Amino acid sequence: MKTDLERLILSGSSTRREFLAHSAKLTAAISLGGLPGMRGDRGYRMASYPFTLGIASGDPLPDGFVLWTRLAPEPLEGGGMPPERVAVQWEVARDENFRVIVRNGSTVATPELAHAVHVDVRGLEPGRPYWYRFMAGNEVSPVGRVFTAPPANSSLQQLRFAYASCQNYQNGFYTAWAHLADEDIQLVLHLGDYIYESGIAENAVRPHNSPAVETLEAYRNRYALYKTDPNLQRAHTLFPFVVTWDDHEVMNNYAGDYARGWAIGALLARRAAAYQAYYEHMPLREPALPHGADLQLYRRIRYGDLITFNVLDTRQYRSPQPCNDGWRSDAACPQAHDPSQTMLGPEQWQWLEDGLTSSRTRWNVLAHGVPIAPTGRPGDDGLEQSMDKWAGYAAERDRLLRLLHDAPVRNAISIVGDVHQNWLSEMRTQFYTDDAPIVGVEFVGTSITSGGDGVDRRPETSEPWIAANPHVLFNNSQRGYVRCTVTPERWVTDYRVVEYVSRPGAPIKTRASFAVQDGVPGVTPV
Repeated sequence: MKTDLERLILSGSSTRREFLAHSAKLTAAISLGGLPGMRGDRGYRMASYPFTLGIASGDPLPDGFVLWTRLAPEPLEGGGMPPERVAVQWEVARDENFRVIVRNGSTVATPELAHAVHVDVRGLEPGRPYWYRFMAGNEVSPVGRVFTAPPANSSLQQLRFAYASCQNYQNGFYTAWAHLADEDIQLVLHLGDYIYESGIAENAVRPHNSPAVETLEAYRNRYALYKTDPNLQRAHTLFPFVVTWDDHEVMNNYAGDYARGWAIGALLARRAAAYQAYYEHMPLREPALPHGADLQLYRRIRYGDLITFNVLDTRQYRSPQPCNDGWRSDAACPQAHDPSQTMLGPEQWQWLEDGLTSSRTRWNVLAHGVPIAPTGRPGDDGLEQSMDKWAGYAAERDRLLRLLHDAPVRNAISIVGDVHQNWLSEMRTQFYTDDAPIVGVEFVGTSITSGGDGVDRRPETSEPWIAANPHVLFNNSQRGYVRCTVTPERWVTDYRVVEYVSRPGAPIKTRASFAVQDGVPGVTPV
């Protein structure tokens, strides 16, 4: 039986008003308990094990974090839960054996949210690990570990974290997640393309479970497929995640309310379905509950006086790509420099500007979906750049780079995914100008699997790209993730790669490491 939201999405409604009206009713029903009868006390027996999608934590604060799970005994067939509310208990302990339980409670898994739950735990001690678990009826989830952030104004001496993106299930095995789970880190950032919306590929290593997804039910089943992977589940179990999206959570290269070949009403309906499923499967707080085709995702995560993560949304508010979304030169696409072209939208831009100019942390991070620094390639009428990246929004990009210079913003670092390769670039007030000031460093992470096995690009194969882009210092095209160690004096980035993903078991290695010194523009090899 379809919910009101599913019927609304499938109708292809062209107005935001209907989406907002339904979301308001849904939120009120969840908050006020105005939903059908509830099961789930400890005497209730689940028909089968409900925690097939694992558990997760996210968005750590000094006194708490978000806990997530979804009840789904039949994960690839809509979840398999009855269309009623189910009580879910949760516990947080100081030890993994739960001898000292410090917080516990009960929440409600509703059919309107696919029986997903999001628990905002507060009142804990800063800067320490905790363990957590869920109970539904007679079933108990695995035990997860999570770390609170340090006090906001504390002097933090080190943070170790990792980030990843682009995990096309069809392109290979999540071996990189298995290795990341063994790292000595406290935080993971996922920078987009958590799922891919495409249909079943002809030569898939692990085929998708349906044709291309467009409806809420299909998006839910696609997330379920990805989250059944044991390596991804283990990483979620061990570390809090901070997540943002890129395009494939909805569809390839969509831009705000625009996608090539789609009427706005149909796109908004698809976006509403995708955003709903995203919220249902991510460890996000209740304020991120989507209102139809809108979801508030940009936010800040701070770790003492050491580092601020400005987590950006570079899809929902952007203008359509100029000259479509391909590769164009300045001569072929002067519209890329139109001041009205926006990547962030006015409200997010103001939020970012206010945060950067008022920051008092040693390191200031932009965590987002697409690269700022261009990686142009020679074309018939000049150097061509991808219009889907910040190069297609050059006026706003240059405004951001000028802000980093003029504020000035201390130790600006951009971490990003999207392009299925590792890149390292100096961010300058003007690219392709040798004497332009360096205002930050951009570390582009490669994909977990997207693109397949990849290739180890040695200097001789990277030279054409680097010669055409003097701000680019490193490039490689293997799969993996990025590990960072940050202290008050130095930031060290390790590009961690595996040699193949087309079969399981690849070993992990550090392909290259680079350091940024506090207050010193640019990078040095480690």
